[in-house]
Amino acid sequence: MTAPPFYRDRALWIIAAFGFVSGLPLALSGFTLRQWLTEGQVSLAAIGLTANIGLSYTLKFLWAPLLDEVRPPFGLARFGQRRGWLLLVQPPLAACIGWLALSDAAAAPVAAIAAGACIAFFSATQDIAVDAWRIEAFAPNRQGAALALYVWGYRLAMLVSGAGVIAAVGLVGWHVALGAMAVLAAAGMAVTLLAPEPAAVISARAGGWMQRSVHAVKGPMGEFLGRAGAWVILAYVALFNLGEAMAGVMLAPFYRYLGFDRAAVAAAIGPFSLVATMAGIGLGGLLVARIGLQRALVSTGFIQMAAMALYVALSTLPGNHPVLYGTVVTEAFVQGLASAAFLAYLSGLCRREFAATQYALLTSVAPIASHTVGGFSGFLAAAVGWTWFYTIAMGAALPGMVVMLYIIRRYPPQEQPS
Repeated sequence: MTAPPFYRDRALWIIAAFGFVSGLPLALSGFTLRQWLTEGQVSLAAIGLTANIGLSYTLKFLWAPLLDEVRPPFGLARFGQRRGWLLLVQPPLAACIGWLALSDAAAAPVAAIAAGACIAFFSATQDIAVDAWRIEAFAPNRQGAALALYVWGYRLAMLVSGAGVIAAVGLVGWHVALGAMAVLAAAGMAVTLLAPEPAAVISARAGGWMQRSVHAVKGPMGEFLGRAGAWVILAYVALFNLGEAMAGVMLAPFYRYLGFDRAAVAAAIGPFSLVATMAGIGLGGLLVARIGLQRALVSTGFIQMAAMALYVALSTLPGNHPVLYGTVVTEAFVQGLASAAFLAYLSGLCRREFAATQYALLTSVAPIASHTVGGFSGFLAAAVGWTWFYTIAMGAALPGMVVMLYIIRRYPPQEQPS
């Protein structure tokens, strides 16, 4: 049966809305929270440690089988496996954003950071259920369109909860701006109720839920780790974002140190950055198709590393708005470029029968650097100063590139047919 056009396909509209719902909390526990802490004169060391908040996104594979194998409690199973778990997770997620809105980053930073950590946990759990809904609700030939619309919704939400909140603070203050995000997050329940429940997904394997959950992780993990070069590949996946992790965690205090006010930061990370990211992703996908995955990985990886030199240059030009905007837009474009090739590589690593679980596991490994090593970036920046800090961050991208070149030589990725 021919698929309906986009504007008549309810499921595509819903996955775009789910993308918005999933993307909204990310900045609230990341850049936006750090901007608020920076304005509250919280120390660089403490701000750097907020990178560890994101460990929930890294470790979500540990409790992902629970959402596959256990029926939603409190009578929510009547809404289905995916919608039931979403309706369980979304109210506390909205409540935690409300908690953040009621906190005071300057007077009580620990409470604000704790709220951010809870947001990250419930957000990561929501992502598990939304990803499962997407995979199950769309036929294989519709997954590409579904993922594209999910990403657009996700990026739009990050713009709203990042640049949007920071811009609104000047008009209504932090508490009201963040309170509006809690209301938007609560509206996610309406999206869940409008979404059709996919076919039943409860496993037919014998044994209790714990036994089934262990098997749900052990099967895909065992298959992947049994491959030649598996640990080297995992090392590359973990190191891929090391330089960006160090640089990104400290951007809010870095911009403030250079004399850029809240309005300038909101403008820099606003719509132009979003357009640049999506353009980079599009061109990166085209490069993979035109020059092949191996050459795309090499070229985009080194371009991404070189682009970080712009932060080094910016550190010597305080208050220079054109350089700020040029740096942020260029970095967003280049990051999208490299991410397209990297995600294509991760997709190619997944066996068809384990695609969903292995992709979740790999995307859990990818942000390890952001949420571990990135946590020490504040100490390093305070010790060496901004110019040397971003020089070191640029160099931190080199180990991942070296491992990637080794992988291409010893365990070349499979090229996708054009």
